Amino acid sequence: MIASLRSLQFHPDSRPGPVDAIQVEIVRLPTGALRLTYRLSGDLGGLRIPAEESARRADGLWRHTCFEAFVRAVDAPAYREFNLSPSGLWQAYAFTDYRAGGLLKPAADPGIECRHEPNRLTLQATVQTADLPPGARLQIGLSAVIEASDGVIAYWALHHPPGKADFHHPDSFALEIDPP
Repeated sequence: MIASLRSLQFHPDSRPGPVDAIQVEIVRLPTGALRLTYRLSGDLGGLRIPAEESARRADGLWRHTCFEAFVRAVDAPAYREFNLSPSGLWQAYAFTDYRAGGLLKPAADPGIECRHEPNRLTLQATVQTADLPPGARLQIGLSAVIEASDGVIAYWALHHPPGKADFHHPDSFALEIDPP
């Protein structure tokens, strides 16, 4: 297993709001799947956190509090997007190039587990990468959309390219992970 722990940064045009920090642990499992653990620290009472639902696919999760991962083989134009909501809802998309395609991708339920503590929200999920080239070194973009209780959205990411928040931007794929 290959593990990495990274901190997300809020976008310069956003305000962090009630969030103090977001860390993500990413583990590449022997199967090639990625286990993602997002840890948000801060005043959870100041956030809009979607209520728990039965696990299923849903669109538009990025409009509210949601954690995301963008995954591609190193320097490949095609990539996958995974949206993971604290509610248990999720979605997976396949893009052929920068924002091209966006087709719903057949995917296994990522098994979202979410824990709420007084000042911490932890979300863990496992996303499959079987449709990427086997044994490929991966480039990954990690991000979060956080909605404050007043409805203001903050954008967090491992790396923000210049300009408005854009998690799809090729420069957002800032983490590289070796094959298992």
